[in-house]
Amino acid sequence: MRPCHVLRVFTRGEIGGNHLGVVNDPTGLDDETMQTIAAELGFSETVFIDWLDGGTPHVRIFTPEIELPFAGHPLVGAAWVLASIGPGTVNEMTCGVGSIPFRSDPDGAWVDTPLVTDVRIADDGAAIADEVGLPEPVRAWWAMMPLPYLVLDLGTAEAVSKAAPDISKLGTSGAGMAYIIGSQADDLRVRFFAADAGIPEDPATGSAASAYAAVRVFEGESEGEVTIHQGEEIGHPSTIQLSWSPDRATLGGSVRHDEVRILER
Repeated sequence: MRPCHVLRVFTRGEIGGNHLGVVNDPTGLDDETMQTIAAELGFSETVFIDWLDGGTPHVRIFTPEIELPFAGHPLVGAAWVLASIGPGTVNEMTCGVGSIPFRSDPDGAWVDTPLVTDVRIADDGAAIADEVGLPEPVRAWWAMMPLPYLVLDLGTAEAVSKAAPDISKLGTSGAGMAYIIGSQADDLRVRFFAADAGIPEDPATGSAASAYAAVRVFEGESEGEVTIHQGEEIGHPSTIQLSWSPDRATLGGSVRHDEVRILER
């Protein structure tokens, strides 16, 4: 038996956020068992922290269906656990994309993630949008996270909120990770659909926020910051604070600890 800390990451005050399971003792767990635990918990992601040998903690991230090399809300949650529950003596971890520095306070945590440079205009964005039942985008990009993320700018927050894509068609269209955005000044309304990861719609998505930062740099904005609003449409209002420079994205927000579950594995 081992504990699993259940958090909500990127909350809006005390409400909302994206649920996360954090297992900070993965002793004896193989890949298959980690995947089984993530599927049984059913959260968007579950993260396993290996720090038993000292040094820099290493985290592995699982959706209910696949392991991911990188995801934002698990890293923010892991940072909060490392700082607030223990050991409290590190400010860096590693994951599938390398080193992730972090900082935290009692309310939340922030991580510095490497900014991807493989961004391109999605010439097929409008065709994919039409195929899956989304409005024609104003602009569209591909960002390799390293999984390919399709970023579709629908122009307005209202268009984002009303969108009703066919999730199964998103998976077969090649846009199994799709981020739709609508902006107003420095406030961004977004939704994220992750058919490839077994997540029909995610309440709050740090990796997609990092993809958006990469898009902004690609478009010539080498520095900036925005507030991202997500999750209202599925009853999990969430807020992500995002800033970026030419080589990194910093993302974070509030974290709430809901409970400890004892896993029978």
